[in-house]
Amino acid sequence: DYFTDGCEGAENSEVRFKLCQDLWDKIKADTEVTCQIYSTCYTTGLIHFVCLAFPVSSVGVNVPDHDMTFQSLSELLQQSVTPHVASVQAKECGALKHLMKRVLERLMDTVVTVDDEEEEGEEADLKALKVLSSLCVFRNSSTGTPGKKRSSPAKDEQQQPPVVIIFKDLEAFNPRVLQDFILICSRYIERLPLMFIFGIATAPSTIQHMLPHSVSSLLCIELFQSLSCTQHLATVIDKLILTPKFPFKLNGKAMQVLISIFLYHDFSVRNFIKGIQLALLEHFHSQPLSVLCCRKKEALLHMTQLSHRDVERIRQLLSFKRYVEKQEQQEQVNLLKDDNHLKEVCQRLIKDLNKYHKNYYPVLRCLHTLTSSLPRYPLGKQIRELHLICLEKNVWENEDYQTAMKLLRMLAKDELITLLQRCAETLQSVKSKKMKNALVQLEELLTKFKQSKKLSPFEVLRNEALDFIDGLVRSYLSPPESQTLNEVCYYSSSATVRRHLNATPRTSIQAALSSPYYYLQNDNLKTEDGSVSNAAPDICIAYKLHLECGRLINLYDWLEAYATVVSAAEGNDPDSDNFGKVDEVKHARFIQAVSELEFLGFIKSTKQKTDHVARLTWGGC
Repeated sequence: DYFTDGCEGAENSEVRFKLCQDLWDKIKADTEVTCQIYSTCYTTGLIHFVCLAFPVSSVGVNVPDHDMTFQSLSELLQQSVTPHVASVQAKECGALKHLMKRVLERLMDTVVTVDDEEEEGEEADLKALKVLSSLCVFRNSSTGTPGKKRSSPAKDEQQQPPVVIIFKDLEAFNPRVLQDFILICSRYIERLPLMFIFGIATAPSTIQHMLPHSVSSLLCIELFQSLSCTQHLATVIDKLILTPKFPFKLNGKAMQVLISIFLYHDFSVRNFIKGIQLALLEHFHSQPLSVLCCRKKEALLHMTQLSHRDVERIRQLLSFKRYVEKQEQQEQVNLLKDDNHLKEVCQRLIKDLNKYHKNYYPVLRCLHTLTSSLPRYPLGKQIRELHLICLEKNVWENEDYQTAMKLLRMLAKDELITLLQRCAETLQSVKSKKMKNALVQLEELLTKFKQSKKLSPFEVLRNEALDFIDGLVRSYLSPPESQTLNEVCYYSSSATVRRHLNATPRTSIQAALSSPYYYLQNDNLKTEDGSVSNAAPDICIAYKLHLECGRLINLYDWLEAYATVVSAAEGNDPDSDNFGKVDEVKHARFIQAVSELEFLGFIKSTKQKTDHVARLTWGGC
């Protein structure tokens, strides 16, 4: 429905939807593998520790997208270590009895009821002990083997799987609840081997801050550190963006929005991937020519099937107009008048765009290999920073690039040879003919470096090598906007991405209250002058009237104005005595509307005047 209702170029919307779906399935499969590798990179060692650990232990982990990571950890533990795994969060464990309840429910897969009355001291401890006793019975019954002779108790406990309890957000837990829980569990350590996994978002020293020595000394602590979220992001960008594998691309501004939201808002790689999915969906929905955003063979096939309307859309592309302007006069006429000729030319341009991507990314990696080793990282430490520079303009015109080349011309022989060898390794896996030729030239230069004595001075070879790298950069790292038909593959609406991912709730609420037709699509709510219709919801009428008031609003005056507007909406005669009269129904509706505005933060009660409310926002949409 999204692709057919209000979609630009609806005639090929089904094909675009299929292409979009297939492309997203491939991207999703790659990201799932990447995320799985990320989440298991430290859980493998953690699980090995669980198998060999002491009865009570603690693990600190600093993770982004912790729900996904802890879910993966729980599944791995259940598959390879123990069926007894329970995950708890601080918001559901405000008191000791609630923590006991959640642990018991998740381990026994049953519903446990607790009293709402407050319990303190020995009574709370006694109930907690009863819960642990029940847990011991359950564990022994679920792991015992009928008919098999039991070995010694100590040996039997070593063979039986432990009970693992995961505290997802350690810092948010009540320290007193945590202390009591650990102390009570320590009494059952001989009957119930327990393992605690603490999810720590700050530093491992949090354990010492939350638990006194008398409690922390009961734990055998081992630390497992996951990759940082920025390292995970770098891996995702490398797999999804810095590759010719996927035809869909983000331009510089759209990618910068996604990275900025990641770095300054949530550090969530999952949300970054959602941003890519949103951009993908928007691109295929809003760009009719995205039917060509697919593998080369499919794109060439679709090119031959384009309608006259699609051909006209190609002629309107800014990149194609620039291409036409560079052609001879007769060729310009053919491109603008002959649809078949245009299709033939565009098939070649699609091939050129495909070659551009195959050459762009290897050269980008080579340049990053060289410049990331320089002091102060003139072109950025991360490859994504260099990629953003290349997306915006010719990188060789950047002052930082010129600075980097000067620094590279000062490198020692061994250091330069090492960097050039890494560049050669990057080019070895590329199938492009031009990159294979570049690899041959680079290997020849490396051979000269290794034989460089009296016949070939090092300085001459160094300049020759860097001139070669500079030539690759100038040949293959031109910005995508310089490529004809780049609009087919590149999504550029950064404002749309920002609006969807970096929402502004107040603006959206004000838009809804000022223009209810935008959301409700009711023709009775249409207005031409920007005013709110009399038939609008009560809260919209109250909001519109409150915009006409000052800092303090008289509730009675506000009620009378509201009653007048509602009476007009009901079709009452303005000259009648009952017009604008406040009855019980109108009064109740007004009170509800005012309460909703207060809940949304537009007004608040004030002590200055009891029959007034204070206005908290200024201006409207």
